[in-house]
Amino acid sequence: MKSSIRRTLSATAVAGGTAALMMAGLAGASAHVSADPNKTAANSYALVTFGIPHGCDTFGTTKVTISLPEELNDAQPTVNPNWDVEKVTETLAEPKKLDDGTSITKRTSQIVYTAKAPLDPHLRDALVLSVKLPDAAGKTIYFPTLQTCEQGQTDWSEMAKEGQDPHDLKAPAPSVTITPADAAGDHHAATTESTEQAAAVTDDGSQARSWAGLIAGIAGLGLGGAAFFRSRSAKPALAKVDTNAKADTK
Repeated sequence: MKSSIRRTLSATAVAGGTAALMMAGLAGASAHVSADPNKTAANSYALVTFGIPHGCDTFGTTKVTISLPEELNDAQPTVNPNWDVEKVTETLAEPKKLDDGTSITKRTSQIVYTAKAPLDPHLRDALVLSVKLPDAAGKTIYFPTLQTCEQGQTDWSEMAKEGQDPHDLKAPAPSVTITPADAAGDHHAATTESTEQAAAVTDDGSQARSWAGLIAGIAGLGLGGAAFFRSRSAKPALAKVDTNAKADTK
């Protein structure tokens, strides 16, 4: 009996220890600033979500500075009601030629989010950037991120060297690994306006067809109802004519 109890307690302790290690691993993973793209295909437009973890120890986060990799020329920040946001530009050492043949002398180097109120260290938030990924399948691009708190800061800028496990880094930089381009390509419109206009035309056309179909259906029901009532009213009249005809015969 005692042996059975000891075995049960031992199994419980092992299970508890395993669960504790798993929870510690989850806590460690969630403690990093992460970059989660909705697309990774080369030369495509992606929304990259940066998960902002707890602050520096017990102090809330007041500012998040995201540095763009040199492969990117710009990023469009998504509005977050909890933060003010601004772009920081830099002048290039020499003009950079783009795929369309034009050249630029400046690029967006950083996106800075400033909290309207310190982010509670027990809570997380998400900051989203829209970027065009470079045509560089297989390459990993990094977004070094400085998390500033009410007291202290954490510089998420470590990059794994060749052969090094990124999980061994204490403060790894958020990163995105580019995958081969989609076969169909990413036909992202040059401007949001043209996309919205195209959507509006499509929506108006479908709505017009829907209304036309509805009106035709109502009209059909009306004609069917009229025909039904005419047939009902015609039957007594025919019966009356037949009766008179029989009376005349007699």
